[in-house]
Amino acid sequence: MLARSTEIDPPTEMWDLSCSDWEQRIREGRSLLPDLPLFETEADFGLRFFDQFQLPDVTELPKLGAPDFAAGQWFRDIVRATFGSWDPVTRMNFIRDIFVMAPKGSSKTSYSAGLMLSVMLMNKRPNAEALFVAPMQSISDRAFDQAAGMIELSKDLKRRFRATSHNKTIVDLVNKSEMRVKTFDLNILTGSILIFVLLDELHLLGRNPHTAKVLRQIRGGLDKTPEGKLLITTTASDDVPAGAFREELLMARKIRDGEFRGKVVRSMLPLIYEFPKEIALEQAKWQDPVNWPMVMPNLGKSVHLKDLIPSWEAEKTKGIHSINIWASQHLDLEIGINQKTDGWPGAGFWIESTDDTITIDTLLERCEVIVPAVDGGGLDDLYGLALLGREKETKRWLAWCHAWCHKKVLERRQTIAAILESFAADGELTIVGNKLEDTAEIVAVIQRVNDAGLLACVAIDAEGPYGELVDMLAEIGITEEGKQIVGIGQSYKLMNAIKTTERKLANGTLVHAPSRMMNWCVANVKIEATATAIRATKQNAGDLKIDPWCALMDAATVMVKNPEPIGGGSFPADYQLPVWA
Repeated sequence: MLARSTEIDPPTEMWDLSCSDWEQRIREGRSLLPDLPLFETEADFGLRFFDQFQLPDVTELPKLGAPDFAAGQWFRDIVRATFGSWDPVTRMNFIRDIFVMAPKGSSKTSYSAGLMLSVMLMNKRPNAEALFVAPMQSISDRAFDQAAGMIELSKDLKRRFRATSHNKTIVDLVNKSEMRVKTFDLNILTGSILIFVLLDELHLLGRNPHTAKVLRQIRGGLDKTPEGKLLITTTASDDVPAGAFREELLMARKIRDGEFRGKVVRSMLPLIYEFPKEIALEQAKWQDPVNWPMVMPNLGKSVHLKDLIPSWEAEKTKGIHSINIWASQHLDLEIGINQKTDGWPGAGFWIESTDDTITIDTLLERCEVIVPAVDGGGLDDLYGLALLGREKETKRWLAWCHAWCHKKVLERRQTIAAILESFAADGELTIVGNKLEDTAEIVAVIQRVNDAGLLACVAIDAEGPYGELVDMLAEIGITEEGKQIVGIGQSYKLMNAIKTTERKLANGTLVHAPSRMMNWCVANVKIEATATAIRATKQNAGDLKIDPWCALMDAATVMVKNPEPIGGGSFPADYQLPVWA
């Protein structure tokens, strides 16, 4: 990096990388870069190099710093932050990681190629290495072609660098440093001295089980050089965020929102172009093109509404899968429960009905009666347990859910394996082995409810594989003969529960414990109309699971009958129906 001699070192505590007013900024179209005490000499030097590069795939071959800025100001902010956070005098690096999430078409790859060349020009360390890592060959090829094209358009750069296409390497002929463009694999690091790594489109690696390991290796390699930096660029995932992508996104959001202010955590600068929650959770708002510019930092350059609107109109006629992909890639919309046109109407009120105080313990304290319900349980299913309680004074319904799955599900359903593992890490899902500890754990929860004197009955899918469950419940005195186990009819027979719960969610009389797993299950529910009724099914047979949600509907089928705890007259002596319709 180029030296500077006149600036005063800012104290470390001044480098607050949060941007708690990001929602206001993004609504107003202002920069998401927080106010930072950048070393202006370094920032300006780096930006001047960047601005001189020409875009090789645009007719006019404009410079990135042309009068109207061929490069969007948002990325020029990233360039300034990259160089302006390094103090070459004290050799202190105030920003180690930069996390950028911007929509497809924002020229991230092209701009990043220019940034990498700027890093090479600013670098003073001999025999160092900068890496551009992409998840796919096509992205790697484009990154190299853009960098090589910028070099070819400049006499000065051609004298300084040599690009070789067979191994996608650019060599600095002055200090023998190299910029390598690689496709993601476990052998990215070669033991060289890393000064900069750019990891592009992290969302495509979310389900790769090796991503977290490689990220640790990359960070470890960068830690060996004081000036080392990691830049992660990505769009949103076209599925529920999972794996390393989810972990990095959550960290970036927490830093942005100020949750780590004053604490020693990773020095990550987050720049996340996403809708404020109030817009993201309301379908009519995020689908309105009036709101799109706030998440499109490159609008008017590589992105144009006149092209996006017809594209959106075409995609939304193709069904939910196409809608999800388009919205996640072009609007950075996180796949969630408010995107499905044929989804459960209660989904629109699900997240706002979260009550952080609900646990099994608080249910036992606050409720006058509880209905446990189970659903699923096959080796290719989730085994869902729902506890639905009626609060003593308010009579609100309080819900808590958990699920279990056999480890083989992770092998059989690899498209959702990373998602399920993330739920397990959150404590919302338990992965079991061949001993199938799930039934015993479910019975233990039900026993707690029964011991507290709050059990109305246990509701189960009338056609489910529950012989083992029934046997184990009998061991603790809960039996069908005692009217303590009730079979619940499925399909259209759940219509009353489905409609009742969606109304109670809307009017605030049903609240539930926080659970990403349940958010996912609710999002997977598809409502199909028959001639005289409705029924619930899955958006995608096989991979997308809804068993814990079905358990909640089983519990609601009992709760609508206003039961009392066993012994309190819940069921009359002449009660005979084995299945509630």
